[in-house]
Amino acid sequence: MPTMIAQTIQLALAPVFVLVAIGSIMNILSSRLGRVVDRARDLQERHGETEGAEHDAIVREIRMADARLALLNKAILLLVMSGVCIGTTVALLFLEEFAHLGLQPLAAGVFIVAIMLLMAALLLFLKETREAAAALRIPRSYLEIERKL
Repeated sequence: MPTMIAQTIQLALAPVFVLVAIGSIMNILSSRLGRVVDRARDLQERHGETEGAEHDAIVREIRMADARLALLNKAILLLVMSGVCIGTTVALLFLEEFAHLGLQPLAAGVFIVAIMLLMAALLLFLKETREAAAALRIPRSYLEIERKL
């Protein structure tokens, strides 16, 4: 019996490592979310104080911030769902070990769903970083390309 418990713990380690990775990614995403929220609040304050081209630039940036917030929120949701699936996988592995209910195929399926959710969250993270990079395009006039430096 003690060897079976040790084997189950060893089997459950891989999903737990994925759970640690999910936590690290969530930490990164929540930091990015905080920065976007702060920037959006600053832009909202400036919204009513601007006119013309400057106002249009503020509105464009607010729209980009809104899109980034949506992507980050979806990515965080997918990561939380993935984490819940990982926890469920570990619980199923232990339940199978003690109750012998034939839950290994279900545990494998739940683990596959967890990895798919993780991959979807990573794709949303990639899209958000691309949007952030697009928002930070430096105008060519600032680059002074015609000058030899």
